[in-house]
Amino acid sequence: MAQIVCIIGNKGGTGKTTLSHMLCQGLGLLGQHAVCVLTDTGREPLDPDGRRYLVADARSRDALAKVVDKLRGLKKWIGVIDGGANRSEMDRRLYGIAELVLLPFRDSHEDIRTVISDLEAFPRAWALPAQWPTNPWQQEAARKTLQQQLGRYQSRVLAPTYALSSSKLLLQHRVPDSLPTPLANACRRVAGQVLDQLHLGYDAAQIEQAEADGGTDPSDNLPPLQAAAA
Repeated sequence: MAQIVCIIGNKGGTGKTTLSHMLCQGLGLLGQHAVCVLTDTGREPLDPDGRRYLVADARSRDALAKVVDKLRGLKKWIGVIDGGANRSEMDRRLYGIAELVLLPFRDSHEDIRTVISDLEAFPRAWALPAQWPTNPWQQEAARKTLQQQLGRYQSRVLAPTYALSSSKLLLQHRVPDSLPTPLANACRRVAGQVLDQLHLGYDAAQIEQAEADGGTDPSDNLPPLQAAAA
């Protein structure tokens, strides 16, 4: 059956939606079938054309139950549920159905305080630094902050996804015909981390090769996702 990954967290603005779409795009680039599941009533569904994954609208309780039931009946699929913010009850519900729970947070004291609270509330969850600084000085400052404030949780902190202005392209209603190579590579890297946590095999050399040859997409010959999901 499908694996469910939930991206939750009480604080808004941590990059949950961006991470959800980056993860799904990366999974598609690594040859995995993925669905990005929308639950935030403040957002509209995005056009799946041009993406390496499907999108599902689950903004109501009944719709979410139907989407999860559908996913559970699919083999070798991964459902990524974007949990939204400030919805503690929904977070607890998603935590209960997920094989993997991610808690993105940014480089700020407020985000770190909130993710510590969420790590306490959800003992199976993993913290993931999102939109992390790329400037070397800022990276060093962020590293020290993590050590000081998240030291006891270091074993539950994944490698960061770095700030990329191009990541907003995935949040457009319709994505461009081609995406920048740095974005594609970042999507692959975060997807590789998730596949490792789910103990699902993939060709890790694809990530190294894609970065070496300028981002050539190794999944051009995959069958259409819509046909696979039918």
